[in-house]
Amino acid sequence: MSDPMPVITLDVRDDLRMGREPFSRIMAAVGEIGAGSSFRLLATFEPIPLYRVMASKGFDHTAHQIGTEDWEILFAPRAEDEEQTSLPPGPVGAWPDSRSENDWPDPAVHLDNRGLLPPEPMMQILQTLEVMTPGQVLLAINERDPLFLYPELEARGHTIRVERQPDGVYVRIRRGETAK
Repeated sequence: MSDPMPVITLDVRDDLRMGREPFSRIMAAVGEIGAGSSFRLLATFEPIPLYRVMASKGFDHTAHQIGTEDWEILFAPRAEDEEQTSLPPGPVGAWPDSRSENDWPDPAVHLDNRGLLPPEPMMQILQTLEVMTPGQVLLAINERDPLFLYPELEARGHTIRVERQPDGVYVRIRRGETAK
């Protein structure tokens, strides 16, 4: 009988409740994972965009809700003979658009997400984009860099520009032509 796979646990629920972005802590913990180890994450919401990031690092996931507000996600190494079925992840950060900054239209919608706790800013942005027409621009102002949002936007066919200012992170999003 083989030894059980080691599991590293990271609880980011307090970070999320305090409005702190836990992405850097999560990636640091993932960097500590040894070969054949699994990673257990405890969060206040299901971190769907993180699945794409972890898949790019060779992990499959299993998630389940604990109680009414908490989630437990187990990331386990993908079997070597198993092919990745999800789309490859986009980079975490801003993606340049092929057009110049001056080719972007003025924002059709402005969202001030400051004061909202995760995942509310991301949910508001995605819901707003659903009702916008292709090519329109949304300007969202956030207190922190919405790192989980970027891969989700790329997967949906949107392009973004990010500007970090003292009063917040300004994310301009151009709705994609073929966005879902």
